[in-house]
Amino acid sequence: MQKQHVVVRFCGDSGDGMQLTGTMFSSLSAILGNEISTLPDFPAEIRAPQGTLGGVSGFQVQLGSGVYTPGDKADVLVAMNAAALKVGALGSKFNSPDAQWTESDSQFKRDAVIIIDTDSLTAKDLEKALYKTDNPFTELGIPESVQIVPVALTQLTKESLKDMGLDNKAILKSRNMFALGLVCWLFSRPIDQAVSFLESKFQKKPQLIAPNVKVLTDGYNYGHNLALNIQTMTIQKSDSLPSGQYTSIAGNKATAWGLIAAAEKCGKRLFLGSYPITPATDIMHELAARKDMGVMVVQAEDEIAGVCTAIGAAFAGDLAATSTSGPGLSLKGEAIGLAVMAELPLVVIDVQRGGPSTGLPTKTEQTDLMQALYGRNGECPAVVIAASTPANCFDFAYQASKIAMENMTPVVLLTDTYLANGTGLWQIPQLSQLPAIQPQGAPAELKGNYNPAQRDERGVRYWAYPGMEGYEHRNIGLERDANRGIISTNPENHAQMVRTRQAKVDQIANTIPLLQVQGNVKSDTLLVGWGSTEGHLLAAAKELNCALAHFNYINPLPKNTAETLLRYKRVIVCELNNGQFAAHLRSKIAGIQLEQYNEITAQPFAVERIVNHVNKI
Repeated sequence: MQKQHVVVRFCGDSGDGMQLTGTMFSSLSAILGNEISTLPDFPAEIRAPQGTLGGVSGFQVQLGSGVYTPGDKADVLVAMNAAALKVGALGSKFNSPDAQWTESDSQFKRDAVIIIDTDSLTAKDLEKALYKTDNPFTELGIPESVQIVPVALTQLTKESLKDMGLDNKAILKSRNMFALGLVCWLFSRPIDQAVSFLESKFQKKPQLIAPNVKVLTDGYNYGHNLALNIQTMTIQKSDSLPSGQYTSIAGNKATAWGLIAAAEKCGKRLFLGSYPITPATDIMHELAARKDMGVMVVQAEDEIAGVCTAIGAAFAGDLAATSTSGPGLSLKGEAIGLAVMAELPLVVIDVQRGGPSTGLPTKTEQTDLMQALYGRNGECPAVVIAASTPANCFDFAYQASKIAMENMTPVVLLTDTYLANGTGLWQIPQLSQLPAIQPQGAPAELKGNYNPAQRDERGVRYWAYPGMEGYEHRNIGLERDANRGIISTNPENHAQMVRTRQAKVDQIANTIPLLQVQGNVKSDTLLVGWGSTEGHLLAAAKELNCALAHFNYINPLPKNTAETLLRYKRVIVCELNNGQFAAHLRSKIAGIQLEQYNEITAQPFAVERIVNHVNKI
């Protein structure tokens, strides 16, 4: 079969290597010219008991041409055990004792292919996954239209590796490679590319290369030689991508590379002061590995120390950043206020997750928006922007750095778990093609007569730092005199400084892109979203034949925001929270009438649910 795009979901225990399998298959598809969008979905527990429902880890990828999301439901489900089958069949209702398969709740389509390890359907396995009978397919109510492919993955893997000198535990951990080989056969993926990927993956553990390559190849040959009773599929290559060099990239890695590119572009050292927190830690890992690029990383003792070291680096003249998630952003609030008052450039990356408190640390939400906008004491304006794909995390990390250094202000960059762990196809840019970054350095004519209150015509103060002879000064967290930069408690001066700091942020609207409308711009219905929901909303808008206005710049908003939104009869704001962006728009656009579609399930939108909601109203 020739298909434009398909959705594949790998499901198994947390120790079954589903994330690695999914990542390899996604990267292989990207190499072959497919657009990809992925959704890693794993539990927060360190390791639930093997074979239980709570321990199921999944990785979903949509590949092909015209791909905007990881897909709502799978065309192919690879289930490594009985628990994975139940979670895939019942979706969010897998804990309901009498629930059966329904097309609306399941994670696979009515005509899907299910590849199942029959060796994992023993009575003990079924008991651990809370089945009541010995026939999981009948018990779950899986329709006859689903093609079930039973494969003895465990036994076949043992047979494949019996002469490789591995212990039983190591052999069982290789089942995922047999499954990957089988899926490569199913989608006509060339096995040599997958072998090259394995050799690169295990180059530091060469003893693992031969066993993994053998079991991968055996899985491919198993499907090929037995001609399993299913049709193979070829996936359409993308015909809309401009020529260039591409790679598959995760959002956290793209964010780190965006910071590095900004530092290279403007000739500054990059400093990250941070503290480990799920799901943002990979940004720190990636930057810590880049000492060859002059990157400095401090793993501080806590979130507050992390941001304070970054503020010190900004005072010293570096491109300074700190990374965190929602709980850490709340701890950093006071220090961000110091950066606002001292008017120092600072990039704050918030990888949002389910909350509040510890909440759902491996799941996704858009619930930190109000905290990013207003979560500081006093009148404390900061720039807030949001990435919308794993790949453009690079662009917005770069843009956050540019705005911060050119306007002497903290910038909060919002991503989330879906973007951070998910991957997409990214065209690697040339450094020369990236926008220029011109840090707001103190001009030569101020040498010997510099004070930190001096500003340019935009109201942006000049950046001088230790070691610059003739620019010595003090910077403070107390209110400063508008003309001299010294401490001031004068009421009128304070009011003036509050207006000055706000105006400095507001004027940034003159330099950011205008809001663009996608889809059917002549429709009277406009979907509105921000951040990581763009792909889902764009797919929904195409299906509904309506318009979409998606925001990456949130504070300040694009200059044409009110004009654009007020053109439409019906404006529906869709977001993964209780309506924070809708409230922000109402506060900025007098008299605007908005409808809302909100989900707080700690999962990305499903296109089908958006379409159904809009059609209903």
